[in-house]
Amino acid sequence: MVDRILKLKETRNAIILSHNYQLGEVQDIADFVGDSLELSQKAAKIDADVIVFCGVNFMAETASILCPDKVVLLPDAQARCPMADMITAEALRHKKQELPGATVVCYINSTAEVKAESDFCCTSSNAVKLIESLNHANEVLFVPDQYLGYYIETKTGKKMTLWPGYCPTHGRIQPQHVIRLKQEYPQAEVIVHPECHPEVISLADVVLSTGGMCRYVKETTAEDIIVGTEIGIIHRLRKESPGKRFIPVSEQAICPRMKLISLEKILWSLEDMTPVVKVHEETRLKAKKAVDRMLEISKS
Repeated sequence: MVDRILKLKETRNAIILSHNYQLGEVQDIADFVGDSLELSQKAAKIDADVIVFCGVNFMAETASILCPDKVVLLPDAQARCPMADMITAEALRHKKQELPGATVVCYINSTAEVKAESDFCCTSSNAVKLIESLNHANEVLFVPDQYLGYYIETKTGKKMTLWPGYCPTHGRIQPQHVIRLKQEYPQAEVIVHPECHPEVISLADVVLSTGGMCRYVKETTAEDIIVGTEIGIIHRLRKESPGKRFIPVSEQAICPRMKLISLEKILWSLEDMTPVVKVHEETRLKAKKAVDRMLEISKS
């Protein structure tokens, strides 16, 4: 199956991108594995006719926004992000009417339509930097992740209006889980994702995006690391830092949508060149402004 995928990839001039939460077999066959920002940047620079995006729908949409001349495939059309579906463009427009003049910042975990209604896009790795750069903004509406928004507030002191969305997977990571593991592994460092509950974040030694986690564990001297995010990342951490022990905060922190994609579905997707993710041009141009602003700030 791997051989067939590799041959089709060459025939189609395709590249396979995988998020850190994907199944191990998917990460292993990918040309590049990363977090949302890294994959967005990779998609923008990609030299390929076809992008096979192993993630969830908003990630494939972001690739389509940045690469309108390329075919973007999402191997399973049902791989949707529950958080992204907690806000619609219509609901955001209504909220903007309630807060005229507010600068709208959307987490990248949002649909293309929501990005099109936003002034800026951000990821968990650049959100603090982006909000700190908004010196001109008297009021910020942050959508859709309330927990990431709260974390940004604590780091920047910037008061924001937060949309009541959240990640159900990170919601399964509870403070009692962290407390128990810290007692079991007293020498371990605790790293967690900013999508976690504030109570979980308060127990962490470091708060990082998934890409930040991958970089951090290579540098830390800690041999035991308690990881508070979707457990798919453990595969990559163990591959890249085999001499260290990684303990997931919760074995229940599994995103069922991320796990929909498999080698079989990648093969079928390349064979049939479906499902295609294509953002409508009017929406794409509006959304691209928010994404471009994010990428520009990330470079500075």
